Amino acid sequence: MSTLQFIQQFNSFEDKLFSFALRLTRNKEDAKDLMQETALRAFGNRDKFKVGTNFKGWLTTIMRNTFINNYRREKKRKTVNEPLDTFLFAIENKNTVANGAYSRLTMQEMEELFDEIGESYSVPFMMFYQGYHYDEIADHMEIPMGTVKSRIFFARKKLKALLRERFATETF
Repeated sequence: MSTLQFIQQFNSFEDKLFSFALRLTRNKEDAKDLMQETALRAFGNRDKFKVGTNFKGWLTTIMRNTFINNYRREKKRKTVNEPLDTFLFAIENKNTVANGAYSRLTMQEMEELFDEIGESYSVPFMMFYQGYHYDEIADHMEIPMGTVKSRIFFARKKLKALLRERFATETF
């Protein structure tokens, strides 16, 4: 297929492609961007199109895949497109109350709490806290992964109960 034939055929489906892009993006400007990126990708890969096959289907597949890839990329990015000045209120909020948790709990007290819940719960909990994955903890402790998950869950539960009990008598 020559370049001129390709452009003519692409232009014949432009309205239908734009309609499809609008359904995907739900935004006119994003649909225009998607159309442009689809046209660029299709033109760049025109040698891969087999004459006699469904050209519209080929184009919509390129568009759908482009949309999905862009969506995944944006989801991973999670960036904020606002200037930092707009978020200063969150940093400079004077109405917050200081949390005394760090000053109330020493490392020695934490170690006492871990002794109270037992090594079978505290070891997987601390390994998970330090960034180990469930399967790594299971391999290290030579126990099933389900057991690791339940021990971490119950360690949290026991620590919360012990902390609640310890601080119930104190005034905040």
